[in-house]
Amino acid sequence: MDLYEVFKQCGAVTTDSRAIRGGELFFGLKGENFDGSDYALKALEAGVVYAVVSADSEAAKFGDPRVIPVPDTLKALQDLAREHRERTLVDGKRLTVIGLTGTNGKTTTKNLITKVLSTCYRVTATEGNLNNDIGVPLSLLKINSATQLAVIEMGASHPDDIGRLCAVCEPDYGLITNVGKAHLLGFGSLDGVKKAKGQLYDYIHTHDGSIFLNTDDPVLTEMAEAREGIKRIEYGIAREGVEILPASGEHPFLRMRFPALLESRLVGAYNATNVMAAVAVGRHFGVRLEDAIRAIGEYIPDNNRSQMERTARNILIEDAYNANPTSMAAALDNFSLVEAARKVALLGDMRELGPDSVREHMDILRKAESLSLDLICLVGEEFGKAVANLGRRTNVQLFNTSADLADWLREHPVSGATILVKGSRGIQMEKVLPEL
Repeated sequence: MDLYEVFKQCGAVTTDSRAIRGGELFFGLKGENFDGSDYALKALEAGVVYAVVSADSEAAKFGDPRVIPVPDTLKALQDLAREHRERTLVDGKRLTVIGLTGTNGKTTTKNLITKVLSTCYRVTATEGNLNNDIGVPLSLLKINSATQLAVIEMGASHPDDIGRLCAVCEPDYGLITNVGKAHLLGFGSLDGVKKAKGQLYDYIHTHDGSIFLNTDDPVLTEMAEAREGIKRIEYGIAREGVEILPASGEHPFLRMRFPALLESRLVGAYNATNVMAAVAVGRHFGVRLEDAIRAIGEYIPDNNRSQMERTARNILIEDAYNANPTSMAAALDNFSLVEAARKVALLGDMRELGPDSVREHMDILRKAESLSLDLICLVGEEFGKAVANLGRRTNVQLFNTSADLADWLREHPVSGATILVKGSRGIQMEKVLPEL
């Protein structure tokens, strides 16, 4: 059975038997503790038209003509997505795909690029941060006949992840937001991160595409120069003479002068490079600067990414979706520029740093202490080890979990403060927000 013809008949794909609306093509993917093929028959009962299952699964033995057995369901999903990407045409030409990755700012940059391009085009983009082996093909399979451009985010925690994802989405353009310290447990070192993220440049170079290059970033510039002859579309704050205006209580969000004024809803000057990337991509595809500035100004971050919230008692800078040494240091640098009578930092562990973890947490604690904050609350085992190595601090409170910190804040309310909340996703720092 031709799987692509089946997909065209269904028009939509699902991998979750609990989220079936009817008419989809179901893929029974394997996880560490489950096999989605076991739910194929239930998915059919719930309304999917066909179900793709592992050839060795029980569902494959029933002889139901709606069950499509394959050797590897994930590979089948990825192959289908690649075929769909290759067969999608816009005005008789192959669909243009922009692929992006990076240590920090991937999802924000992807959202900004999508907002800017959407002023002139119908854009299909990665939803949320579905940027892994499953998320990338699912994003590609949402491309439809109306799509004029696609923006695909790719994440990585292991050395070959980006290469595999590029082989699925086949990007024509590539953008790396930055390269920093993250997932060191999987990459081994910062050089390992550079090599892994650089697979996007490798793919673009090999396939005669173009990269969007932030010339303010010496690491990215070096990586591009190492790939002689790669086509570059350059941008940068220094290159274009853009001014980042200071934040204040009256103007807490990122503002930039192009010379036209851009007033965003993003917290932190570190988001300026994300804005510049979106403007550069928009400009290349013919979006006027004034339209790009308007679109970026309308973008409101969510999911605890660079958000600012005023509660009844405090001002919160919520950046609790993820954390690594590079993004944590950038958040603290930005926090140091915030003008406030009372400043508090609530910081959760940074995950997957391997042997460097304790040292990196010690460096972040030292940096936080250098800001003369009124209170620093740390959550997690790794920060616990950092405190043990550095010794107890007078204005530092240490907690095992974010729930423990929430309990403490309930008993010791903080009021009249500007509060930075940041930590890796697994620490769940959002649990403390209701107490602030």
